[in-house]
Amino acid sequence: MAADEMAAAIRGNDLARLTKIPGIGKKTAERMVLELRDKLPPAAGTSAPSVSVLSAMEEDVLSALVNLGYQRATAERVLQSVVKSGVSRNEKSGFDAIFREALASLSK
Repeated sequence: MAADEMAAAIRGNDLARLTKIPGIGKKTAERMVLELRDKLPPAAGTSAPSVSVLSAMEEDVLSALVNLGYQRATAERVLQSVVKSGVSRNEKSGFDAIFREALASLSK
């Protein structure tokens, strides 16, 4: 597989395409996508995705969710919905409240 094709498969979370590489199984392909997707430069001819501005605490929540095995894109989407719902704006909310709300949303 050409390097450009592999990068496109990783960016597009195309596990079927990656598993066609000899010696790459489903778990290895998932790990490749998880670990390399954010490190690859954007594809030529496409604009860079808009970067959401997260507070340090929100970055910590996102990191915790990714370390638990959730896909980064899914975790980002859930975290943004939790933040929009106002959980993080509550005076008493902190890492624990945001993390719990995000986990509850992911478990639905």
